[in-house]
Amino acid sequence: MSMWEYANPKKFMGWTRPVLPWTFGLAGVCLVVGLIWGFFFTPDDFRQGSTVKIIYLHVPSALMAINAWIMMLVASLIWVVRRHHVSALAARAAAPVGLVMTLMALFTGGIWGQPMWGTFWAWDPRLTSFLILFLFYLGYIALWEAIEDPDTAADLTAVLCMVGSVFAILSRYAVLFWSQGLHQGASLSLDAEENISDVFWFPLLVCIAGFVLLFVALVLMRTRTEIRIRRMRALEVRANRA
Repeated sequence: MSMWEYANPKKFMGWTRPVLPWTFGLAGVCLVVGLIWGFFFTPDDFRQGSTVKIIYLHVPSALMAINAWIMMLVASLIWVVRRHHVSALAARAAAPVGLVMTLMALFTGGIWGQPMWGTFWAWDPRLTSFLILFLFYLGYIALWEAIEDPDTAADLTAVLCMVGSVFAILSRYAVLFWSQGLHQGASLSLDAEENISDVFWFPLLVCIAGFVLLFVALVLMRTRTEIRIRRMRALEVRANRA
């Protein structure tokens, strides 16, 4: 059986129905365990004090803000190449979730940066690229809403998604491109000298898993909703023609 058969709307609705509750449940468990572990059972940092604990919200939301856009890019390319309607609907469904993740990353980054930099906001390369990514999310959602024909909207938003991917990449690697920025290096790294201490690392991984599962669950749920809306509109068109 080809993997593309799962992109068929009927089969997609079938296999996601039993998967969705489990995904939400696992996401909830990971988030509760990770956040309680991180906020209440880890020590204060010797430099940043208790402020460092915002990492359990900031890092996962920032990762998902970027990866949500990458997921939208992949889904959009599948739409352009193979014209699978579910992939276009999945990209549309992911946009509001990615928007919220980006807003959360900006807000928690400001809370973290205030005591470290002395200001809630600075035109740091990573912060600026994240702000532009947030605006691209807004533009992507607005473009879907502005165009009545869904296929045309999917085509145009796919182009916008490709352009916005530049800022998604910059958001991820801005610290490497512009070393003079205020933003610290990566919290998760294969380099043992750069990676955070294990006492913070393990609960952070649990939080990241929770955010990933929550994103997957929300996108599946919203994609199912988009499929239902598309079916309803198709029935309305048929009824009007009759």
